[in-house]
Amino acid sequence: MYKRLLRPLLFRLDPELVHKIVCSILKLPLLTKILKIVYSFHYPGLEKQVGGLQFKNPVGLAAGFDEDAELVNQMADLGFGYLEIGTVTPKSQAGNEKPRLFRLQKDQALINRMGFNNTGVENVRKNLLKSKGKCIIGGNIGKNKTTPNENAVDDYIICFNHLYDVVDYFVVNVSSPNTPGLRELQEANALTEILLQLQEQNRFKEIHKPIFLKISPDLNKHQLDDIIDVVLKTKIAGVVATNTTISRENLQTNKTRIEKIGSGGLSGKPIRKSSTEIIRYLAEKSNNAFPIIGVGGIHSPEDAMEKLNAGAALVQIYTGFIYEGPGLIKKINKFIVKSIIKKSV
Repeated sequence: MYKRLLRPLLFRLDPELVHKIVCSILKLPLLTKILKIVYSFHYPGLEKQVGGLQFKNPVGLAAGFDEDAELVNQMADLGFGYLEIGTVTPKSQAGNEKPRLFRLQKDQALINRMGFNNTGVENVRKNLLKSKGKCIIGGNIGKNKTTPNENAVDDYIICFNHLYDVVDYFVVNVSSPNTPGLRELQEANALTEILLQLQEQNRFKEIHKPIFLKISPDLNKHQLDDIIDVVLKTKIAGVVATNTTISRENLQTNKTRIEKIGSGGLSGKPIRKSSTEIIRYLAEKSNNAFPIIGVGGIHSPEDAMEKLNAGAALVQIYTGFIYEGPGLIKKINKFIVKSIIKKSV
């Protein structure tokens, strides 16, 4: 129904406008109840413990869809095992100029240069206090565009402390290509400083909250080796692999249109392979020393299983959710259940 009827209608409209419409519709209580009946799926064998947290199932919503934590309960009712809100910054910011979100339908992909548009950590905290805790919530945190890199750690600490009691885990985002200079913070020394200071904050809290690091798919093997060293040195919980790419290789969409769109992070099917390769490299090179959350190009149950087999403990979807609809969550979970049962026979 979604792919045959709804998607063709929605895809006639501007992507960001569609996002706002869909978010508004999802807030209708009656519709949420219907969607829960249709799409939710529960099976005890899907439960998984990662980073000391118990997840209902391994399929999560990636950051960027619900920046301000307005749809936590609704997304949980759709069957997600966990949600990642944000990216959240200390101060509210409008993000980059529009248009800033583009569909590449031939590639089943998106290009975005949103620029951490969110209403600020105080408002996000208020929204999370209203949620009912139906599933695990991750807080994806970043720095404001106007904050220089040498002061970036202060922004991450502010977000960490403000969200500490309303999220279950944190994701440090230093890999978005849409905030100038942000990716420079993936350099080993800068990254180590940020993570160590966050862990120091963590040490004085009642409950130690798992901290994950979200990395770029554009890192080379030497840089990935550095990431492994940093994760082990700082003793954070693990890695989210991967964010969007700045690469435009092997796209079917007309080159003229790609050039007209310009800068931004590419997500969807084109990054499936590179994301999976990074997951496999991190898992094998580190000897599975830390959990990896796999994200990038998951449009089918087989795509999700590919990442799990490569070494991911959990997976996340976003662009696949846009193209395939909410039924994808249930399909992935059912596919995993079949795999579990098959292995036990």
